[in-house]
Amino acid sequence: MTRGEQTYIVQGEHAVGTRPTQVISTILGSCVAVCLWDETAGIGGMNHILLPDDAGGRIGALSFGASDMERLVNALLKEGADRRRFQAKMFGGAAIVAGLSDIGARNASFVRGFLKADGIPLVSDSVGGTRARQVRFWPQSGRAQVRFVGHGEVVEPVPAPAPRANAVELFG
Repeated sequence: MTRGEQTYIVQGEHAVGTRPTQVISTILGSCVAVCLWDETAGIGGMNHILLPDDAGGRIGALSFGASDMERLVNALLKEGADRRRFQAKMFGGAAIVAGLSDIGARNASFVRGFLKADGIPLVSDSVGGTRARQVRFWPQSGRAQVRFVGHGEVVEPVPAPAPRANAVELFG
């Protein structure tokens, strides 16, 4: 969603910008956002990765690391960025829900591996912990801000009640 010079992205999305007043933002829990930019060209972008991979095909084509990273890289190249000058920042990867596998750590690990394989330096990161983050990124300069959201308690999942025969569940 774009409002003026601010673009908000959600899972599976990315945005690219070239003007000094443009800001890309998102909110992350276990998801990871990667900010890539070419400082010389003044072009940058951010993505929002839900999962590092498909983990056996159970989920379908939502938002997976490799495709999200390639879409962002290709969008930057299309705008005139030079891959040899890319720099990266990474945010998110929190452990928000107790009892689930540490998807946040897996996301962060995937991104580190991707960047290393592509020779893109990771110049800073803010990952892990138990708190969600709001991230704002100025794509032309590579400047980023992160703000922690919430109190940092790990949420315990609420078990679903056992279904009753002939019961109807209403939701709104």
